[in-house]
Amino acid sequence: MTEKLVRYTVDEKGAAFVTLDQPQTRNALSDELLDELLDALEEARRDEAARVVVLTSSHERIFSSGGNLNAFADDRPAIVKYAGLDRFPRLYKLIGALGKPVICAANGDVLAGAFGLALACDLVIAKESVRFGCPEINVGAFPFMISALIYRNVDRMKANEMMMLGDLITARQACDLGFVNRVVSDEKFDETVASWAHKIAAKSPLLMKLGKDAVNATRDLGLHEALDALQAQLALAFTTEDLVEGVRAFREKRQPEWRMR
Repeated sequence: MTEKLVRYTVDEKGAAFVTLDQPQTRNALSDELLDELLDALEEARRDEAARVVVLTSSHERIFSSGGNLNAFADDRPAIVKYAGLDRFPRLYKLIGALGKPVICAANGDVLAGAFGLALACDLVIAKESVRFGCPEINVGAFPFMISALIYRNVDRMKANEMMMLGDLITARQACDLGFVNRVVSDEKFDETVASWAHKIAAKSPLLMKLGKDAVNATRDLGLHEALDALQAQLALAFTTEDLVEGVRAFREKRQPEWRMR
């Protein structure tokens, strides 16, 4: 039986943990690992027990080293390499369209293509000891695919600095730049990740899906088009029982009982 490269588990509070688990390669984003990651995220999308997804790593120091460098320089024909490149855009698009919040639990260095993976997530929590960056230029490559995500999350000049110099930045610097939500000591990291995941899982899954879908569909639209689309989504939210239940529970000072409709 082939060893799994990505593990999928769901805890009793609705947090689905998707764990990159090929430490011997520092979780390099090989075609095989990416295929399993795509499958795990699709499973999370279908799984009614999963209300939030936590993306993390089993490696002690590396979340992921990014794209598989060995594959970049092997002897396969260029057309074969090109055919496999669709995995990265499919992955980044899937995270946006998942309908469930995705937390990147950066428990190790987040490098190259994995940096794009983190930026595709809705929230990023980082250990104080980790680093972020796109060092591809140092080996004669360039972060082509993830540049679209970098430019949507990092100011232009700093984005250029990261991509053109190839230097890594600390978790604190990443937080100052705005693409990390919380930096946590290594000792409190797991506790903080679980706390955030369970807090999100306690919200209405239906309203969370409507909200995430709305953000995903409108963030690159012009203001007028975005407002029209968001008005329609708000009108749809008004038809749900969960919105009524949430307001009623707030007034009655009790926990809401989400009906998912």
